[in-house]
Amino acid sequence: MRQTRSKRVRQEEKMWLPELPPFMPFMIIALFVFFSRGPLVTVLMLAAPLWGALNLWQLEQGLLWQVTLVDLQLMPLRVDKLSTFFGYLFHLASFFCIVYALHVRDKVQQLACLLYTAAALGAVFSGDLLSLFIFWEMMALSSVFLIWARRSADSYASGLRYLAYQVISGLLLLLGTLFYWQEHGSLAFTYMSLQGTGAWLIFFAFGIKCAFPMLHTWLTDGYPNATASGTVFLSAFTTKVAVYGLARGFPGSEILIYIGAVMTCFPIFYAVIENDLRQVLAYSLINQLGFMVVGIGIGTELALNGAVAHAFNDVLFKGLLFMSMGAVLQMTGRINGSELGGLYKTMPKTTLLCLVGAASISAFPLFNGFVSKSMVMTAALNQGHEWIWLALLFASAGVFHHAGIKIPYFAFFAHDSGIRSQDPPNNMLLAMVIAATLCLAIGIYPNLLYQLLPFTSAYQPYDVSHVLAQTQLLCFAALAFLWLNLKGLYPPELPSVNLDVDWFYRRLLANVWSKLSNIIWQTDQHIRQVFLAKLKQLLALVAKYHRPSGILARAQTVGNMALWIAILLACSLGLSFIGL
Repeated sequence: MRQTRSKRVRQEEKMWLPELPPFMPFMIIALFVFFSRGPLVTVLMLAAPLWGALNLWQLEQGLLWQVTLVDLQLMPLRVDKLSTFFGYLFHLASFFCIVYALHVRDKVQQLACLLYTAAALGAVFSGDLLSLFIFWEMMALSSVFLIWARRSADSYASGLRYLAYQVISGLLLLLGTLFYWQEHGSLAFTYMSLQGTGAWLIFFAFGIKCAFPMLHTWLTDGYPNATASGTVFLSAFTTKVAVYGLARGFPGSEILIYIGAVMTCFPIFYAVIENDLRQVLAYSLINQLGFMVVGIGIGTELALNGAVAHAFNDVLFKGLLFMSMGAVLQMTGRINGSELGGLYKTMPKTTLLCLVGAASISAFPLFNGFVSKSMVMTAALNQGHEWIWLALLFASAGVFHHAGIKIPYFAFFAHDSGIRSQDPPNNMLLAMVIAATLCLAIGIYPNLLYQLLPFTSAYQPYDVSHVLAQTQLLCFAALAFLWLNLKGLYPPELPSVNLDVDWFYRRLLANVWSKLSNIIWQTDQHIRQVFLAKLKQLLALVAKYHRPSGILARAQTVGNMALWIAILLACSLGLSFIGL
């Protein structure tokens, strides 16, 4: 193994811990957790992100680990501004997710979340495509247990569908890696233009995990069926690693602008009519990913800063919203909007924290969503993408409707459901307080986030035009919701099943396959019956001639045999003359 450094001078204060790849602390802690019980598990779980963050703080920019394996140049560790940014994000996310799940006494979930975090960190610090593939698959295998840990028939089936998508993504990444190596003679994970089979396969592998349109149903199907704490973990890592992959490999690819614009808009229509509030948030997650994808597609420094900054903020406010809905699910056993309402009376702390998350995702000024979403929208205008800017504006209003208003309104207000619960355990509240505090802190002091961005940023979100435009948008969106609700035109919360593109393989293809299987089975049975009938006729015919009393078994005279020989010779001579 060879180490190279862009900076040879190290600060002495960073030498007091051994350097490890960022994923190693979580792997080591997972091993200890496997053999531990009781309060020691809690201590170990909390130690993992703290040790990992200290270890990451030690790693200097430009650090590379290079390995030669069977003539392949691999780079299992690459530290730069982009990977470090996502590294700190994942440590922060794992910390408040672990705090949120401290009451869980399920070894499966505990190990899954540690290995899942380790895999996500390994992926963003991988400098070559083969190392990326290994951690890519590790993410798939570890994260699915957070769905199965709910231990229901729906979660088991949903987990299988989720895993199928993740494995397909991994296979595409592996095939793309092989083609890319053949085409370029290198496995380095760096900028890749969309030229050649390898680059396109890798692009689609990233697209699946980023929930591109038509490839998104694993997210809206799997996340709502995970455990209350598992959904928070899931929302923080998989899609953000995909965003990192696109930002690293395909910045400035114009196709991403249009894909991202579609992603921001189409989930709104599903989220507005969805009854399961965690599924509303799953659709909302796709909407927020669209803003990031648009920023990556634009590819300027401002746009890329906006994309990764919004990824950071999304982990905070979406995690906060998923935590608040997880608290509702745990304390009431219900998550459908039609069954909830009036919970603000007995869950006031959860209500307040949920409102902070709702304001953040809606990009209210002084909340973190505002300081990152406006960067992407400004970059779109600066590059002359007015229609894309209008799509993002529409999407922003839609976000306020389904996540900023619908979630808190139908969960905590609206009609009184008669449910009398209480706020969740203190560890769950503490995790939500951490996320809410960061949402406000970054919104008020955006430089806390901007100084971590991969490019130097002089962007100022709080100018008159940005604040007035966003405030007007939110006011009109709120008035529209109020008017539609008073007129009875807003889609009511009803127990229902909404059809998404997964209907094609979960219902249409399943029904077609069932009918086709019946036809094949019936055809097979008919062919077997006909064949057996013909076989019986043949055996009867053979028996007729070959049984002891059959024609061919009878004794023949010498004269008859001579006659038949003469006939055969005559036929042979006739055929010979015809041939001449």
